Amino acid sequence: MWESGNAESIATYVHDVAIFFFKQRTAYDMLRSLVGSEMCIRDSGDTVIIDGTDGPLQPPSIETNAVVKGDPLPDVTVQTLDGTDVPLLSLVGQPMVINVWGSTCGPCKQELPDFAAAHLTFGDRVRFIGIDYLAPSDREEAFARDKGVQYELFYDTDGAFTNDVGIAAFPVTLFVNSDGIIVRQTGLLDEAAITEHIESDLL
Repeated sequence: MWESGNAESIATYVHDVAIFFFKQRTAYDMLRSLVGSEMCIRDSGDTVIIDGTDGPLQPPSIETNAVVKGDPLPDVTVQTLDGTDVPLLSLVGQPMVINVWGSTCGPCKQELPDFAAAHLTFGDRVRFIGIDYLAPSDREEAFARDKGVQYELFYDTDGAFTNDVGIAAFPVTLFVNSDGIIVRQTGLLDEAAITEHIESDLL
């Protein structure tokens, strides 16, 4: 869609748009429509990877998600598949890995099997939670289960969690200690990185 030589101007434009909408659930879909493909946050949480039709474009150091490391989990409610409200803070009490995902996000789909594998290793010591930014549906539930996910799945039906944590780009994973404090936030992960972060930050 855009020439790669315009990377600097594209980066500036995407950055400005993301900052303006960083507390709106529609930010991801809006930015995705602008670039015509998928966007994700990798590693340190400050790099936007845009996969365009002419090949990957990677403007460096574009901060789109709010920095929440050191913050407590927000006092919001998420939902189960059947629509039951669950206060997020009621889940606090042991180390947690919270993966924010959705089936419309390509990188989210890529990492689900890695979270499933990590859960098999650490599930007896760490609580794994998936929070879907889409509405509750059998399709979403089946999609995750087909990727091997056996941990708890919740839904951010009203966008309260996404907004309070300041998420504009997916996937996002929060590593949370037993007191409910976010000790690490990341983007796209594989099983090795999940393992490293759990062992260094939660156990």
